[in-house]
Amino acid sequence: MQRAMIDLAGKHVVVIGLARSGEAACRLLLKQGAAVVGTDRRGEREIGADLCRLEQDGVRLELGERYLRSLLSADLIVVSPGIDLREPLFQRVREADIPLIGEVELAYRHSDATFIGITGTNGKSTTTTLLGAMLQQAGLPAHVAGNIGTPLCRVAPSLAAGECVVTELSSFQLETIEEFRPHVALLLNLAPDHLDRYDQVEDYYRAKARIFENQRPSDFAIVNADDPLVLQASAQAKGRRIAFSRTRLLDVGACVEGDQLILALDGRRGVICRVSELKIQGVHNLENALAASLAAAVAGAPTTVIRTAVTSFEGLEHRLEFVAEIDGVRYVNDSKGTNVGAVVRSLESFADPVVLIAGGRDKHGDFAPLIPLVRERVKRLILIGEAADTLRRVLASVCPTEGASSLEEAVRRAADAASPGEVVLLSPACASFDMFADFEERGRVFKAAVRRLLPPASSIRGQA
Repeated sequence: MQRAMIDLAGKHVVVIGLARSGEAACRLLLKQGAAVVGTDRRGEREIGADLCRLEQDGVRLELGERYLRSLLSADLIVVSPGIDLREPLFQRVREADIPLIGEVELAYRHSDATFIGITGTNGKSTTTTLLGAMLQQAGLPAHVAGNIGTPLCRVAPSLAAGECVVTELSSFQLETIEEFRPHVALLLNLAPDHLDRYDQVEDYYRAKARIFENQRPSDFAIVNADDPLVLQASAQAKGRRIAFSRTRLLDVGACVEGDQLILALDGRRGVICRVSELKIQGVHNLENALAASLAAAVAGAPTTVIRTAVTSFEGLEHRLEFVAEIDGVRYVNDSKGTNVGAVVRSLESFADPVVLIAGGRDKHGDFAPLIPLVRERVKRLILIGEAADTLRRVLASVCPTEGASSLEEAVRRAADAASPGEVVLLSPACASFDMFADFEERGRVFKAAVRRLLPPASSIRGQA
């Protein structure tokens, strides 16, 4: 799938944001002969050794207060996903007609590989990892990159035609595409999120829908038939739209029939596996398994390999991760549940009473959709972080609520409140940045606190 490269030789290119994707973009630009300026809000003391090596390799660094100094003199701007394009200076960039793209677009334009793109509010990393495993186990030359951790610029340019990149895509990354065209595009679900970044939720949905923007009739658009917002967002998709569903039978696509995952494609209908054979738990993981199976099938993986991959997949850390069972109480780490939709899906996964730990940095979403499930399934709500008071105002009338000054204290309070047969669930509905570096650190702190609940000689099942 050859595409026109961007002529970068001798061009003055500014890369804004020097985290992983920005660093990878700088290195690709250097290889293409560009004169590269790398900019970051962080000062010299905050940047790591990798960025020092960038400077040694020929990237001019402009840091701290100087970080946007060269912007208006650029021939091209490559912006990292963490940069908010609503900043006033970017209006001047648009008025100056300076091209602006993201790292995803840069990598795509310098690669001959085929792209599979996965986006959605929740489940992206799980589906991306599972789909990559399916294709790799089928012997297909597949690589996993994107928002999941490995920047596309580090992977895609070195790949040949016929190789495939399974790419997790955030709304922020999709904001800055131009020609990016995934042969297979998945939109898993949509729910309000990142309203600290978007003026309206519709802007967030439109950014997600851009995954279909450049597809052609020979491409595939894989969508969630159970999500009206997804169906609406994909209505204009030019690729062949194929659905998955956990609630209805489909003549074409992937669905659940009784205790079986069914794959119906190209006139053939077969069983992937039984629902009870999945190691990943929860209704959202059932949807993720259906979506990955359908995408793997259209990409050429046989059903037998899909079955082996999906039934052996144990899930990702911090996504409904079973930590331990202590005195009959199960502890589950869902630190990646950073929005209301994720917490709704997590609570739907438990029939037993839940002691829920929630809170963190408010992303300006609406917590009201939590009310029905909290009333029905949450025995006690323990709140942490900056959003504790907001959550308390919304949920205190439907569930006993208390606060904790730290996550460690919240775990101790949850242990005191839970009875045998119940679940202690960390699913915050908020970002982590008020108390932690990221959701991974928050999940690790939760697991460490669980480990400290009882001495090693106590009856503990599972691994923390």
